[in-house]
Amino acid sequence: MGTHCILDLYDCPPDLLDDADFLQAAMQHAAERANVTVLKVVAHQFHPHGVTVLGLLAESHLSIHTWPESHYAAVDVFTCGDSVRPDRACESLIETLQAQSHQLQTLERNVPLAAIALAETSRN
Repeated sequence: MGTHCILDLYDCPPDLLDDADFLQAAMQHAAERANVTVLKVVAHQFHPHGVTVLGLLAESHLSIHTWPESHYAAVDVFTCGDSVRPDRACESLIETLQAQSHQLQTLERNVPLAAIALAETSRN
């Protein structure tokens, strides 16, 4: 059904993590690299610092949540489809946000219906 990438970015420049316009542009660039279609992007600037950017994709969603005071960003990339490349979105954000280190977890979100039916049968 889809691929869900959970990306933690460490030691990023805090000025980048506190710039909503920059983060929206970074998201657009990451979406282009992932070969996904952006339907809408919204951002919220927190005070005194931090930004959340959400991208609604035709193929699912992309989000960035930042903590500039900790030099940290949490990223979610969830995509569906055969022609998409969520790994490229992650690579783009690692580079663009200048992360000195990162941790990436990739989950395949594709539980077969037969497994769901089997689980329901075992509960009864």
